[in-house]
Amino acid sequence: MTADSTRPTSTSTSTSTAIVNIASLVTNDPSLGDGTPLGLIQDAAVVIDGDRVSWVGESSKAPATDNRVDAAGRAAIPGFVDSHSHLVFAGDRTREFNARMSGRSYTAGGIRTTVAATRAAADDVLDANLVRYLDEALRQGTTTFETKSGYGLTVEDEARALRIAARHTEEVTFLGAHIVPPDFADDPAGYVGLVTGEMLDACAPHARWVDVFCEKGAFDGDQARRILTAGKAKGLTPRVHANQLSYGPGVQLAVELDAASADHCTHLTAEDVDALAGSATVATLLPGAEFSTRAEWPDARRLLDAGATVALSTDCNPGSSFTSSMPFCIALAVRDMGMTPDEAIWSATAGGAAALRRTDVGRITPGARADLALLDAPSHVHLAYRPGVPLVDAVWQRGVRRR
Repeated sequence: MTADSTRPTSTSTSTSTAIVNIASLVTNDPSLGDGTPLGLIQDAAVVIDGDRVSWVGESSKAPATDNRVDAAGRAAIPGFVDSHSHLVFAGDRTREFNARMSGRSYTAGGIRTTVAATRAAADDVLDANLVRYLDEALRQGTTTFETKSGYGLTVEDEARALRIAARHTEEVTFLGAHIVPPDFADDPAGYVGLVTGEMLDACAPHARWVDVFCEKGAFDGDQARRILTAGKAKGLTPRVHANQLSYGPGVQLAVELDAASADHCTHLTAEDVDALAGSATVATLLPGAEFSTRAEWPDARRLLDAGATVALSTDCNPGSSFTSSMPFCIALAVRDMGMTPDEAIWSATAGGAAALRRTDVGRITPGARADLALLDAPSHVHLAYRPGVPLVDAVWQRGVRRR
């Protein structure tokens, strides 16, 4: 992707393209297909007009268009919606990962290593690093992504991280409350005051969301509530890093404040599950983090059976989940978190859209943004059935073929 690649424009908005002979199409619209949440259509076609989907149905009934693409019996899915990532950073934490795989447990403290490297990096270095991982994600079918600040932790560095992120996506999150930085180690209350004051003032114009790492070693429930409430007063919608490393108040706080998502959700009480199931807050699960830290897996089955809305995301970051691959996270969710392949693909597309409170992405239905991927396989199930295999063969983003 280029600097503005998440906002491409077609050379002519009147040009239409039909993708025909799709073996199995995931629409995420039950009214279009087989009545399941995936809204599957066999032997299907999709018509793109400008940057939108204009028609979906059986391939034999596809209307005339300016261009035709033969899917040749491949499956098509909505572009993945990665609703949780940390991509504005510099540096490398290979040594930390190696030590962890040799027996050291994961804590939030490693974030400080990335903070030091990010503060020292020039803007063009941070931008180039971000674009590199966006290109990587696009090749694997991701067409919408959220990303956060959180590796600057000064007013200037947090604001510049958000400005850089906003060049590439509208889903930008202010995460000044990632950890208490070393320069405030003896004054955490002073840092909360900075985050809710001068830092928020500088960052809010560049962000849509406000987030906080509500966890032992980061911010407690009272601090998190103060930070999120201040963000809401500035027009930002809350998201919460909740219940990743231990039981805590994060999930309940997310629901109380109508957060769009509670992310991680590894350690949940029955009350936490019930709160998520009875709210509009999406439980975003990040299996890459558990894979990379050898931690306990979130119990997706428990959440789904209770009626909670579940999203899957990569949590791509240099410390605890250095993967940009949504297909990898789907495979982990099916293998280790109790999800079916159908549930996992829905959570990685429509679920991610719900976590961003979007209805224009994560589905292939008339009026939706024309974001989709063709798989070198006859069914979406192959994403879990053939883990680690590069199955994404072609990607359209906003109606433009990107690969």
